[in-house]
Amino acid sequence: MSAIEIKDIYKSFDEEKTFVLKGLDLKIPKDKLTVIIGFSGTGKSVLLKHILGLHKPTRGEVSVLGKNLWEMSNKQLIEMRCQLGVLFQHAALFDDMNVLQNVIFPLDEHRPHLSYKEKKAIAMQKLEMSGMGKEHFKKLPAELSGGMKKRVGLARALALDPKILLYDEPTTGLDPILTEMVDDLILETHKASVGTTSVVITHDLMAGFRIGDYIVMLDKGKVLLSGTAEDFRNTDIELVRRFVDKGLKKN
Repeated sequence: MSAIEIKDIYKSFDEEKTFVLKGLDLKIPKDKLTVIIGFSGTGKSVLLKHILGLHKPTRGEVSVLGKNLWEMSNKQLIEMRCQLGVLFQHAALFDDMNVLQNVIFPLDEHRPHLSYKEKKAIAMQKLEMSGMGKEHFKKLPAELSGGMKKRVGLARALALDPKILLYDEPTTGLDPILTEMVDDLILETHKASVGTTSVVITHDLMAGFRIGDYIVMLDKGKVLLSGTAEDFRNTDIELVRRFVDKGLKKN
């Protein structure tokens, strides 16, 4: 069964003169970790926003957990988004909230029936799951390292126990050691979150090789290749071969 299904979607921002997505078809399997890669400008971020229901396709269908996003009411769409956890590229923490408050925020918004004590307990559990020690819970984002911000962002993404976890370029701008740490954190979180589907949007092919059950490569608004790391190593598609060779040289 697919957690996410994209059917022949096209997306234009200028009255169909230029398409960013051009008949893209994709099925993301349930309970697996899928890595979506591609050069800059291939439509990765636009695809992510379609999955989140932030962009409506010019043509085509986007279904999440078996439901077409654009057949939903606004209330249903909000409820659906509560089943999606997102770790943003730069963590996107609230600067004026401490670590614990940042993780409690989605619980305040979407679980108002819970007491503060219950929300705090959930937030602390998610932070500990993400590898954050209690000594950091009262710190502001400005007092945290880049890696620690990622951990807090992940804890916040986990707060509502989502069925799908989405990672938007999680290692962009990080050094090799932090990149490996974040990759390991994504893999550990996926294994610990039984029944959760994970989707990582990245330009880093090696991340796909290290952590992905499946890899999808986009090019010019379409899926160029979808498969396992072995499929990518053995492909005859020239552009994929160049991408693979470039990634291997970096490592």
